[in-house]
Amino acid sequence: MNTSNSSLASLMPQTAIVTGASRGIGRAISLRLAADGFKIAVNYSGNSAKADEVVAAIHAAGGTAIAVQADVSKTEDVQRLFATVLQAYGAIGAVVHSAGIMSLAPIAPENIDAFDRTISTNLRGAFLVLGHAAQHLQAGGRIVAVSTSVIARSFPQYGAYIASKAGVEGLVRVLANELRGRRITVNAVAPGPVATELFFDGKTEEQISQITKMTPLERLGQPEDIARVVSFLLSADGEWVNGQVVRANGGFA
Repeated sequence: MNTSNSSLASLMPQTAIVTGASRGIGRAISLRLAADGFKIAVNYSGNSAKADEVVAAIHAAGGTAIAVQADVSKTEDVQRLFATVLQAYGAIGAVVHSAGIMSLAPIAPENIDAFDRTISTNLRGAFLVLGHAAQHLQAGGRIVAVSTSVIARSFPQYGAYIASKAGVEGLVRVLANELRGRRITVNAVAPGPVATELFFDGKTEEQISQITKMTPLERLGQPEDIARVVSFLLSADGEWVNGQVVRANGGFA
């Protein structure tokens, strides 16, 4: 167990749900939290093989994990996700909501379907997952939602994505106040450009190079960079951070 998180046992059950955990940032978060000593529920929407790979990697490192399918935009799926984890582990100490999609399109009437899909997964999904987390987490628990630092850049074609993630940040701040008195922290982590399938999809080499140079560090973030920030927020050292958006972006914005 990571020594920096060793005092967590006195704060909350060592169990974490990570949504969108079959790849990218969610996968890295799952692996890091497992190394910190958490029992992990690896949530995925459709790619069971990738989710099983994450579970197998955690098991190979001596950790505990299960894969749980759920579409976060569907009420019944999210209910089943939390019920399954409670049955398997008995309690939930942390929820990290990483599931999301990125559909790039101009703000135009003909792109309303892409807007609806993005809002359904990214914002409705966050509302459902955070709402169930609020119901089921015990005192001393942690909730973290993944947002994005592109909010501050307002790139063309990112309208639906930025709108959805701005909504997520609003939910985080409100929920932190709604959970007053329960010692549950609620925060968001807003990555800059991170080298994931979601980031690379649809971009040219020139676009990737340009974006890479936007940060003073002149590199893309790695999923592990974000996982380390989430690990801190779930640790005893992160107990006093609440209702915040942590912009883990290398100076991108």
